[in-house]
Amino acid sequence: MSGRGSGHVLALDVGGTKLAAGLVDESGGVVRALRAATPAGRYVEAEDLWRALTELLDAAAGDAEVTGVGVGCGGPMIWPDGEVSPLNIPAWRRFPLRARLAERYAGLPVRLHNDAVCVAVAEHWRGAARGHRNVLGMVVSTGVGGGLILDDRLVNGSSGNAGHVGHVTVDPDGPPCACGGRGCLEAVARGPALVAWAQAHGWRTGADATGVDLAADARRGDPTALRAFHRAGTALGTAIASVTHVCDLDVVALGGGIAEAGPPLFGPLRDALRARARMPFAARVQVGRTAFGAASGLIGAAALVLAGDRYWAEP
Repeated sequence: MSGRGSGHVLALDVGGTKLAAGLVDESGGVVRALRAATPAGRYVEAEDLWRALTELLDAAAGDAEVTGVGVGCGGPMIWPDGEVSPLNIPAWRRFPLRARLAERYAGLPVRLHNDAVCVAVAEHWRGAARGHRNVLGMVVSTGVGGGLILDDRLVNGSSGNAGHVGHVTVDPDGPPCACGGRGCLEAVARGPALVAWAQAHGWRTGADATGVDLAADARRGDPTALRAFHRAGTALGTAIASVTHVCDLDVVALGGGIAEAGPPLFGPLRDALRARARMPFAARVQVGRTAFGAASGLIGAAALVLAGDRYWAEP
């Protein structure tokens, strides 16, 4: 099979808070996109998630002719088999997502990677990092993930989990992480952790408070909200400095709901990055938001099929 597809690719972006599905054309344009909340709660089972996902895919596909299926999903996962165990979707543990989709869309290429890898791919292929050879794409949302493009090629790593920047340690004595570690970037900077920290320090109480609310309050100057984003931005800048020193990056593109906070996050992030990336080669790295926003995951998932010669290579 050729590494390059044609026509419309059915793309899927699976996150801890939302599911997104859409049709993407050969140029990377999103023709149609639909979103739904990720089923959550103690009684949600694997098949409940599967049903919600397939209903969304059917609605997104409509009567279009689909030439392939590209998927981004939170990690970790067994790659390229596509057995997924997203930390923020406890109902799925070694869920055979790629195999189930391949059965449903028999005869079509089905390609699945980490959702943050798909963000990196989208931004390198058509977005903010186009024309750069060494790129870190990040998602800062319900979790924190990353994907690496080095020397113009996607880096998979030995298990397909390369670029998992959310589990870089930014504070050895920091909060526990769902991965079992302590002081991971994700434990500090993911949306629910930001909200929990802010509430513990006197910000709004109540189960319905969200990272979107916290970001809005930070932009209005609420001191506790600003402190929360300063803490998260500092952790992000610290982690990016470490990865830049290892990988000699040109560009870091941040997506996800928390990245939408703007200056309350990016100000302290850039301050921390300047303080820690002191080697000349590291100091030149550019950090900004993704060009495609919420659509990055869908575009990158589709590129696994549409530009597979660059972004897809099974062992």
